[in-house]
Amino acid sequence: MSLPVAILAGGLATRLRPITETIPKALVEIAGRPFAEHQVEMLQAQGITDVVWLVGYRANQIEEALGDGSRWNLRFTFVHDGPVLLGTGGALRRALPHLGEAFFVMYGDSYLECDFADVERVFRHSGRSGLMTVYRNEGLYDTSNVEFADGRIVRYEKKARTPAMRHIDWGLGVLKASALASYPDGEPLDLARVYQDLLSAGDLTGYEVTNRFYEIGSPEGIADTDAYLRRRSKES
Repeated sequence: MSLPVAILAGGLATRLRPITETIPKALVEIAGRPFAEHQVEMLQAQGITDVVWLVGYRANQIEEALGDGSRWNLRFTFVHDGPVLLGTGGALRRALPHLGEAFFVMYGDSYLECDFADVERVFRHSGRSGLMTVYRNEGLYDTSNVEFADGRIVRYEKKARTPAMRHIDWGLGVLKASALASYPDGEPLDLARVYQDLLSAGDLTGYEVTNRFYEIGSPEGIADTDAYLRRRSKES
């Protein structure tokens, strides 16, 4: 693998209170360990070597728990949001000096199993500035927000959804640094806007995955993810 992974782990996690009153979401215990450790081991198995953590809320706890990555033979970099929350896109914009010309991006509360090498291959072959992974969700695990047809993303919208939206933004993307460089540094920005702007410019490609996503952004998601990872641990 040649691309680093940016993990968006700076949110306040208000939906998980009181669990996250004293710890960040990345350190919520799942299957007996901090969730971030499960993420890291998944990335290690995919051949990832560099992880850039975009942190904010209780960031020091994440750094202390994970260290520099050497425990997994990986390299970790931590980029802090600062006093003003920048949002998912703004955090990425701030971290560009640490991410190189292109990078994967995923959320700090998601467990995503797919072939990262194939995703990178499709991204590079497309020649586009961005790639979004999508999953045929049919409204099952969350509200579907992507219209995907004939192998391409037709529409992506988190608010004005339509019946044609049967897929969902799965949570793993690939971006060129140039896709973010034009936005003002240090100002709040949502990653969804970046994807929408790329789509409007014809500069976003899609990649359909077949495995469902797991997440710990809600009590229900925590229960599902905990059960899945415990099951995987027994099987291995």
